[in-house]
Amino acid sequence: MTCDTRYPILLLHGAGFRDRERLCYWGRIPKALEARGARIYYGHQDARGTVERNAAVVKANIEKILAETGCEKINVIAHSKGGLEARYIVSTLGMAEKVASVTTIATPHRGSKTVDLLCRLPKSAFKFTAFFADRFCQLLGDEEPDFYTVGRAFSTESMEAFNQRNPDAPGVYYQSYAGAMRGPFSDAFLFLPCLIVGRIEGESDGLVTPESAAWGNYRGVLRGATGRGISHADEVDARRMNFTRKARGDGVNDIRQVYIDMVSELKQMGF
Repeated sequence: MTCDTRYPILLLHGAGFRDRERLCYWGRIPKALEARGARIYYGHQDARGTVERNAAVVKANIEKILAETGCEKINVIAHSKGGLEARYIVSTLGMAEKVASVTTIATPHRGSKTVDLLCRLPKSAFKFTAFFADRFCQLLGDEEPDFYTVGRAFSTESMEAFNQRNPDAPGVYYQSYAGAMRGPFSDAFLFLPCLIVGRIEGESDGLVTPESAAWGNYRGVLRGATGRGISHADEVDARRMNFTRKARGDGVNDIRQVYIDMVSELKQMGF
């Protein structure tokens, strides 16, 4: 079993959705890993909760998982904002001795220049948008959504301060991946964000640039086997389908294989 790691795998979602049994944030990925021996658990944090509040929820869940499994540590694989919550858990909430590794995919570790510009808009406009976003997240099941705080936290200034407060913990293995779309037309759902981020910051997965996603042992940019590229949604198998019907070139054909290889490597490293 290639993915039966020493420690269980905890998947932490980003800000777009919540953990659901029938409509899984991670698409086909968890089943692919479990079929190869992985023990998969979820964070069950809010979609739009603040990093601080979500991290407290996840910490409590980690403690439950460790008590249930009898394991000493856990491996965290996090997408987007979930990566910040993972780092906060380790560095600020004192969980370094209980986390073996932190793997982040498209996490905005260094913030976004696009968000910097958005933060210059009148606060009233930002709060007006946040009001409706929070109501939607409550319908999804969030207990305390805070779109206004979460959105502004992705500025480069805020993330620089976050990084200073949450340095990497000795003894924890950190690695990261990024994704990149070829252009706005690569993903209809992320057309506008990709267009805007592209004009301001350059290449991205529609939301996060490779420069921002790089942290720890940076494993590089995930690119699709076709010219379409890989979007922020593709990184978590949002479409539940391969990028091509058969392998082509050196790019990613099936996002599940990226995670299978990722977890297999963690196993080989003794995690």
